[in-house]
Amino acid sequence: MTGTNYLTGAEAMVRMLEAHGVKHMFGLCGDTTLPFYDALSQMDHGIQHILTRDERHAAYMADGYARVTGKPGVCEGPSGGGATYILPGVVEANESSVPILAITSDVATTSRGKYPLTELDQPALFKPLAKWNASLDDATRLPAMVREAFRAMTTGTPGATHLALPFDTQKAQVDEAEIWADARHRSYPAERAGPDLDAIEAAAEILARSKSAVAVCGGGPVLSGASDALRRVAELLDMPVATTVSGQGSIAETESLALGVVGSNGGIPATRSVVDAADVVLFIGCRAGSVTTERWRSPARNATIIHIDSDPMVIGANYPTEVAICADARLALEALAEALDARNDLPKLGGAAKASAAWVAKWAAFNPLAASRETPIRPEAVMASLMDILDDDAIVVADPGTPCPYFSAHYRWRKPGRHFITNRAHGALGYSLGAAMGAHVGRPSVKTLSVMGDGSFGFTCGEFETMVRHNMPITSIVFSNAVFGWIKAGQKAGFGQRYYNVDFNRTDHAAVARAFGVKSWTVKDPEDLSRVLKQAIEHDGPTLVDIHSQPLHEAAAPVSEWVA
Repeated sequence: MTGTNYLTGAEAMVRMLEAHGVKHMFGLCGDTTLPFYDALSQMDHGIQHILTRDERHAAYMADGYARVTGKPGVCEGPSGGGATYILPGVVEANESSVPILAITSDVATTSRGKYPLTELDQPALFKPLAKWNASLDDATRLPAMVREAFRAMTTGTPGATHLALPFDTQKAQVDEAEIWADARHRSYPAERAGPDLDAIEAAAEILARSKSAVAVCGGGPVLSGASDALRRVAELLDMPVATTVSGQGSIAETESLALGVVGSNGGIPATRSVVDAADVVLFIGCRAGSVTTERWRSPARNATIIHIDSDPMVIGANYPTEVAICADARLALEALAEALDARNDLPKLGGAAKASAAWVAKWAAFNPLAASRETPIRPEAVMASLMDILDDDAIVVADPGTPCPYFSAHYRWRKPGRHFITNRAHGALGYSLGAAMGAHVGRPSVKTLSVMGDGSFGFTCGEFETMVRHNMPITSIVFSNAVFGWIKAGQKAGFGQRYYNVDFNRTDHAAVARAFGVKSWTVKDPEDLSRVLKQAIEHDGPTLVDIHSQPLHEAAAPVSEWVA
């Protein structure tokens, strides 16, 4: 058509990402991605592409980036093995309500069914794992489908999306006039849903009659930026505020009403008792899943439940719910605060006293262990040292295993917002290093730590090369105890101490990291711990501290139940 300007599909993809405000992308090259990479190399677009060492960590980087920036993270990889490797990061982000876009190139549509190398049914593969997913088989639809992906990622409950980009689509023509983006979908949560005001009034009425209400916050308040509104609701009622592991950051844990983490991973008897005694439980952006509720035993079944969540399928899934408020957490809490403030019959629930008593009990158990000079080094000693050294703005990304329960229970987060990241949806080992790198790219002005066990180290150490190549001043901490500790603790607690295939040889993690160019230390003596951690954290490049630590099955881990 006369006067029409065309781009190739690969060029159109770059322009659509640019139009949606994408500044960083994480990924790994492959044969089917060559047109896309060529477009990235030739065009002026302002997107920094960070080459990773595998696609799984590209997705984890996009996840960490999205959590700290409030913008969707973007990752990419090639067909075949690249598409299968990127899956763990997609499902983790989706189940954690984190918006990432995974772009996987694919064989040409004309090659399908002819047994080309790396062919697989990508839309079918990603369908159960992503919030939205499609294959860009028609180049003329590419701009509209990219817009749809960003709309899906950022509206409602955020989540992961996937786009397959066939080789021939990358070379086909796209009308340049179709390249535009809706600015609302450059960040999340977009197009927030407000609450039903009748439900808000019903919730306010129940809370006004309560004698011992407690709020339990999942990741929703952090995702929606609801800390101010949450604090106002809690202060109006003098109501204690508990969080899940994902909900840490909903409120600063130094606030007088902050109870800390509840549940089987990071909770302690003193926090659990507050939830058990509650006559009303206000779940906020929380799925009330197995860990948070100690396998649905806490809160008690006779508690009255008020549930705020952006996903209607979450509300009422696990507890009979008196009031359902399907809305954005911030908007719902702001409305609830207004409704409570208009009343003159609000109770004083003693939340500050309950929270204070819980922290006193927690520190009474923690402090002697943190001060211990036993060897191997106790994880509590590491927590105490880091609380003394790290700034309030620091970001800690923790893998499952040893790091997660100790940070959840014992590290007292002094500011609201996203400062603690861990993969609570599926708990795959090897998450923290990639997610920490993405978090650093997204928020480079603060110190970022990646904390892992030595099991996780084996999943992830190749990405130290990426970290060094980009000179990311991330400090990695390895709890080295030569065991898959969570599983061994489960074998001890529930299977008669019949230990099977959980122990392995100790690796010199510092030497491995040093081979990649990371400045590294090994710490065996507790007297050296704080000094070395301080040196590592203050260094202006990548660092690693390998700590010979007590294994979980021998420790006083804040885990109430290892196996169901």
